[in-house]
Amino acid sequence: MCGIAGFITSAPNESSNAKAILARMTETLSHRGPDADGHFVDPGGRVALGHRRLAIIDLSEAGAQPMRSASGRFEMVYNGEVYGFGGMRDALAAEDVIFRGSSDTEVLLNGIERWGIEPTLQRATGMFAFAVFDRATNSIIFARDRLGKKPLYIGCRGRTTAFASELKAIRAHPDFSDLTPDRRSVALYLRYGYVPAPRSIYEGVVKFPAGHWAAIPVEASVSDPADILSCARPYWSLEEVIAKGRADPCTDAAQAIERVDEVLSQATAERLVSDVPVGAFLSGGIDSSLIVALMQEQASHRVSTYTVRFDDDAINEADAAAHIAKHLGTAHHELTASAADALALVSDMPAVFDEPFADPSQLPTLLISRLIRSDVTVALSGDGGDESFGGYQRYWAADTFERYSRFLPRAFFQAANGVPSARLDTAISMARGVLPARVGKQISTDRLKKLTRIAAEPSFRARYGQSFTMWSDHDLVPEARLGPTGPFEACNTTEMDDRVAEMMALDTSIYLPDDVLVKVDRASMAASLEVRSPLLDHRVVELAWSLPNNLRFDGRVGKLVLRRLLERRVPLALFDRPKQGFGIPIEDWIRGPLRDLAADAVSPERLSVLSVVDPDRAAAKFDEHVSGRRNWGRHLWTLIMLDAWQDTWLGTQDSNRHQRREAVC
Repeated sequence: MCGIAGFITSAPNESSNAKAILARMTETLSHRGPDADGHFVDPGGRVALGHRRLAIIDLSEAGAQPMRSASGRFEMVYNGEVYGFGGMRDALAAEDVIFRGSSDTEVLLNGIERWGIEPTLQRATGMFAFAVFDRATNSIIFARDRLGKKPLYIGCRGRTTAFASELKAIRAHPDFSDLTPDRRSVALYLRYGYVPAPRSIYEGVVKFPAGHWAAIPVEASVSDPADILSCARPYWSLEEVIAKGRADPCTDAAQAIERVDEVLSQATAERLVSDVPVGAFLSGGIDSSLIVALMQEQASHRVSTYTVRFDDDAINEADAAAHIAKHLGTAHHELTASAADALALVSDMPAVFDEPFADPSQLPTLLISRLIRSDVTVALSGDGGDESFGGYQRYWAADTFERYSRFLPRAFFQAANGVPSARLDTAISMARGVLPARVGKQISTDRLKKLTRIAAEPSFRARYGQSFTMWSDHDLVPEARLGPTGPFEACNTTEMDDRVAEMMALDTSIYLPDDVLVKVDRASMAASLEVRSPLLDHRVVELAWSLPNNLRFDGRVGKLVLRRLLERRVPLALFDRPKQGFGIPIEDWIRGPLRDLAADAVSPERLSVLSVVDPDRAAAKFDEHVSGRRNWGRHLWTLIMLDAWQDTWLGTQDSNRHQRREAVC
């Protein structure tokens, strides 16, 4: 795992100047690669490739980057890992390719030289983002892994195209030092808590799409990153995976279970290959427990597992994890953390994420990454199980709502949306009389308001997108409103009759890469920790889409095949409990230690910096929340994170605000 940065320019450029700029760019990524720093600048100063190395495979200089191909045609900088690269290496060796070292980087580079870019990408299994300078065509090739585990930002200004693993490196280039926030991206962030791809928070900078590659001529003078996106070619498509799985499904449940066991075991084994210590996150949930069980089966030693024990029982899973670790025989490490430890990280968030990002689990993810890094350099995780195997509780809730809401006239929802909160008790009683008891118990004034907004949307995708929405258009100033089309409606996966399957496809395309994987990548790499996720192996994802529904989601319970596999290895009593998640009590914290930061964030002065949120709507939500009348914790957290981002990257912080933030953090 590493960090990459660089640029191409069609303008004349002194080589020494290009080297100085490149050094500034890569220095910002030292946390992603603390072990080495490498640079390549062509004699004309028009192509610059930089690399920060976190040495995982082949710790010698033979694995250093930028790396040149044997013929001298290609120069590569690469962030990530190719798993099971031994098979690719053997195939290349059979074609008389000579290797200088034992790194996966060299295998990938030789594959590109011998087989071409797309055939090599189709053979490669792993997580990666890279840039390759092709001297023969005088072009730069960009590529990103299938599911978007590794980031790649690309910005265009004038005659310069810059790229990097993180936005801070692009901003270190003098042509990009004064980037302008994109108002629509800010509005999208406020709606979802993250900036959906391909947008970034800045005008003129985009996220390169997952599962694609593009070749950009050095002399092209690309001034709009949309032109780069239009050149991107897919080498893997979730839509094609879904179509193939539905056309040729696994009909024998017993065989399907065995096949999942086999493929997931292989994916786990490949992720144990490392020249540095490897451990695992263990929450006690189904996904992480299954990955740890598979690790322990294949390891020749006791696997090191890690859990954080929080002092708040509402978010503490340490006891469950300890029981599973004891059963599996791992070398278990329990790290103790308090709310104060998590709160102390709030001021670090803008520098870690570069864009405003408001998934509250970002705090404990960064905390545990820093704690684990003192022992290991690589950690396996259970990320990816929910999206491919139907694990989120919202799938049941949304599917139930779709089926039962048709029995209530749309006029009911439209009227309820305009009813003052104090008068909603009658409407709640009506709904409880129609909906299943499990749903009725969960209905509150806030949730009913949310349901009325969801029900008012014209399509299922719009309704599902609305279920994620925090700050709606009516909360924004008129000129910043987004209108009816968002990323869920625009997603290029085919609409399906199976609503749960469609939600999983949407989550795999949007929520997984733009929220979950951003959180894991930035938080772990801020601690110089590489996280590997066997459940995100594309072969596992492809197999999941060929499974019968009764092995993924049966209408009430998800991840059924994973439960079956874990039950082979761990007694049911140790993991059969409600899904807890990896969150924090953000509602309570904003009424307590984060109250002053929230008050600052909703002030008209602070909101006027970007002029997106209606100050009256923000003030009302703050007052309702701190009084306990309503729960707007997630909404206010987005403003706290936006406010902190403004201070860090737009230079809007004053001394009094700095003192208040330091008092909390």
